[in-house]
Amino acid sequence: MPAAVPRTLPLHDWQPRAHAQRERAARWTQPYRDRRARGTMHPIYDFLFLYYRFAPTQLEHWHPGLGITLEAPADLEGLSEKFYTRTADGLALDPSKLDVKARKRLQWQLALCRAVQQRPPQFKCFGMHEWAMVYRGGPDGRARHEGKLPMRLPQGEIDAIIESRAICCSHFDAFRFFTDSARPFNRLQPTQDTRMANEQPGCLHTNMDLYKWASKSMPWIGSELLWDCFEFALQCRELDMRASPYDCRSLGYDAILIETETGRAHYEREQRALTEAAKPLRARLIDSLETLLTVSA
Repeated sequence: MPAAVPRTLPLHDWQPRAHAQRERAARWTQPYRDRRARGTMHPIYDFLFLYYRFAPTQLEHWHPGLGITLEAPADLEGLSEKFYTRTADGLALDPSKLDVKARKRLQWQLALCRAVQQRPPQFKCFGMHEWAMVYRGGPDGRARHEGKLPMRLPQGEIDAIIESRAICCSHFDAFRFFTDSARPFNRLQPTQDTRMANEQPGCLHTNMDLYKWASKSMPWIGSELLWDCFEFALQCRELDMRASPYDCRSLGYDAILIETETGRAHYEREQRALTEAAKPLRARLIDSLETLLTVSA
């Protein structure tokens, strides 16, 4: 992958971009801060802040991405010397500052994204992972949103649905939250070590994780791709919870009744649409990582 030709953005060009980025971020980061100040949380949206652990402040800082120099009179907030170098033309990300540990991590991320990109998607999971996470409830597995969202079905019906069909979850980070007694129902027993072999592009959580890998690739890939992945992950999360056994109507979301044939067909249509939407994001992330790892070698 050839390196991008460096270019310089004058102040009057990049400052409006940075401002627009902060406004784009504030739409999500400020309500999250407000909820935390009140001691409340949003069971759907806040997953992206709590699970992926990329701080709101980090989300709000604008980064142009590799190969772009910013005309700047002085060092700027958020553009740390840890990653940036002042040149004769301004301030730019310096790929020589990519350390060995980060490089190995990004190489692994790139390999995973390539592996997922090359596989055919699978579409018959129907979001059953959220059900397996609350199978039998009580001492075997407390509801993850207990006290925040009610269940839309009695526990006995949830358990019967799990017991009536095999589960085909390929995503380790979803599977590891299954209750102990739900795990034998899964056709796969994914582990961290088998992640490279198991993840596939039809998986809702694999696609949601594009935001995870984008956040772990910052500041090199730039804020535009990061936020495209964040907003896409929100769409995945919405489908995730609409198909769950939780009643999300209080949050403005109607359930997708995956316990019915019609509901499963509905889920698969939306899953397929998100899989298509993930393709260009994954390709952009792969391209950005290939460029970074090439120029920093």
